[in-house]
Amino acid sequence: MPNIRPSSDLRNKYNEITEFCHKHSEPVYITKNGTGDLVVMSMEVYEKLVGKFELYKLLDEGFEAAKDNKVAIAEDVFQRIERELAE
Repeated sequence: MPNIRPSSDLRNKYNEITEFCHKHSEPVYITKNGTGDLVVMSMEVYEKLVGKFELYKLLDEGFEAAKDNKVAIAEDVFQRIERELAE
């Protein structure tokens, strides 16, 4: 179940919010006048989330390249690199 708090808790109960975020690795949803306004999460959770987005983007680019036949066989690439290094 999501942890939903009013915006006043950011000022009045900051330590409680940060402890929850770090302990449970979950975000806290902040409301303003009863409406969703912000999401607060630990830096660790945020960095993992951003990392996943970056990975998904790279995978998508790889799939698109494969669809367009813009890929090379890894073995061929390594052989070409070895030849270039030997020169």
